[in-house]
Amino acid sequence: MEIEIYADVVCPWCYIGTRRLTEALESFDGEVSVRYRPFQLDPSPVPEPRPTLAMLAEKFGGPDRARQITEHTASVAAGAGLELRFDRAVTANTFDAHRLVWFAQQRADSAAAQGAGSVEPQAGPAELLKALYRAHFVDGVDVGSRAALAGVAAGVGLDETEVRRFLDSTEGATEVRAALREAHELGVTSVPMFVLAGRYAVAGAQEPETLLAALQEVRRREAGS
Repeated sequence: MEIEIYADVVCPWCYIGTRRLTEALESFDGEVSVRYRPFQLDPSPVPEPRPTLAMLAEKFGGPDRARQITEHTASVAAGAGLELRFDRAVTANTFDAHRLVWFAQQRADSAAAQGAGSVEPQAGPAELLKALYRAHFVDGVDVGSRAALAGVAAGVGLDETEVRRFLDSTEGATEVRAALREAHELGVTSVPMFVLAGRYAVAGAQEPETLLAALQEVRRREAGS
């Protein structure tokens, strides 16, 4: 079964939802492949990174309300074994981060096509995404910075010089833009969104038990179709 995950790397609920899916898959005995699809919560340019808490205060009516929202989200994340440090996070345009995930996916696909079977786990898109989430939500890294992205990539085993050369080019830009358009054309308006077997959508950071039940139900339906 193919699982497509529509997400953005500055979305806390995407971080939580992806972690919960991982938990669900640990109890699922079927074969799956996971593909990561880009989505941008805000595609606006970010000339200078700003503290995320300041941005949320403007959006939700003041610092107190922003703290209430982020404290609740951090509490939910802690229940999934994740740390969220909104006091460190900074705003970023995530287009280049999505290009970097595309780059890692291309590497993984190429290795599989050449008969390598798999790439080193640290070099795949799953580990890269985990590192990007952690960089944004824990370490306060500006994931809109190409230099910072290259450093995150190096931390999971990708070649930093190769990654920086890629990010400074236009490679992958057309493909990522097309994928972002496709998400909107498919009606994806909020993330995370999990699409199972190309036909069944599960919205939101559902509990692992809910995701496991969805996986089992889709497998049952697909087997009978």
